[in-house]
Amino acid sequence: MQTPTHDTLAPTRIEVFHYKAAIREPIVTSFGSIPARNALLIRIEDRDGAFGWGEVWANFPPSGAESKLRLLETVILPMSLGRTWTSPAAAWIDLTQRMRRNAIQSGEPGPFAACIAGIEVALSDLAARKVGLPLWKTLGRSAKPEPVMAYASNLNPRGAPEYVAMCRERGYRAFKLKVAFDMKSDLANVREIAAGLGSGERFMIDANQGWDLSTARPSVEAFSQFPLDWIEEPIPADDPPEHWAELAMLSRIPLAGGENLIGFQEFDAAIAAGHLGVIQPDICKWGGISCCVAVARRAIAAGRRYCPHWLNSGIGLHAAAHVLAAVGGDGLLEHDAMENPLQAVLAEPFPPLVNGRFALTDAPGLGAAPNLLEARSFLVHQSEHRK
Repeated sequence: MQTPTHDTLAPTRIEVFHYKAAIREPIVTSFGSIPARNALLIRIEDRDGAFGWGEVWANFPPSGAESKLRLLETVILPMSLGRTWTSPAAAWIDLTQRMRRNAIQSGEPGPFAACIAGIEVALSDLAARKVGLPLWKTLGRSAKPEPVMAYASNLNPRGAPEYVAMCRERGYRAFKLKVAFDMKSDLANVREIAAGLGSGERFMIDANQGWDLSTARPSVEAFSQFPLDWIEEPIPADDPPEHWAELAMLSRIPLAGGENLIGFQEFDAAIAAGHLGVIQPDICKWGGISCCVAVARRAIAAGRRYCPHWLNSGIGLHAAAHVLAAVGGDGLLEHDAMENPLQAVLAEPFPPLVNGRFALTDAPGLGAAPNLLEARSFLVHQSEHRK
């Protein structure tokens, strides 16, 4: 990653923004429902006045944004202000080491990891803006990337074929449906959607860890009759590797996972084992941009497919798109297609999909920033922290 060699990253001001928006229909998953959309953003400014935006994964549980907000304000940000780092990766390493005992003591390794990831994303945006380069270029890509293929994600099971039709009208050419509810209705949805796919369109399903091994065995075999790109998280992420290996052998469709893995060791083990054909780290849930670039390149080198996980506002979406564009491969960009009033307003300019693709620009950093004025009606909490 190319970062300024003549300068350092030294945060002197950090702002945290919590936004919340009501939605007409809750997002339904096998592990629970999401009744409203929350976004937790971080803005970091350094001693030169340069700034960058990041996002912290906070879409579940419903109180996740509030708890991570307090964790940032009371523990992590006081430790971040006044420090100096040579790169976003160095900041991630430093903060992860400093917070290790805090994460253990609190029993909250996930929230700590997500907060540090959001800081790393903001620092990556800041570092790229300081040198006047788009983030994809600081990540090693020389030529401007072609728009990346995006897929409509978060699709609820009820009325799924109609959702797909609406998404197709909005420009999507790939779709991912939630399953692991009722096998009969799941199969009916998948059968109808698969039968209606057009030329070049893609289709995936996501069980959200909803089956145990005994249920997953017949399920992956049943869904293998359809033209799916992958079956995502059929069983819990922490199930023994031999369970995942068995399902991978039973399924004619590649298995996908990674959003619920934490740490290089877990990703390396998953990639080496080979039971995941699709690797899906979440940039704002663990590792930030620096770590997920490393995981993506390792996955692609091992013959796996890298498809970043992301479901929240447009800041995280842009970060995922930059990484996907920088590492190459044949990955797809997860694009939240359900009602989300926070998606575009928190990352302007927000590009429309053209032929199912999401385009990045030559603008410095992420190339997008929140419209604070337009988003004001969704603002729940804002705080400022200075050195």
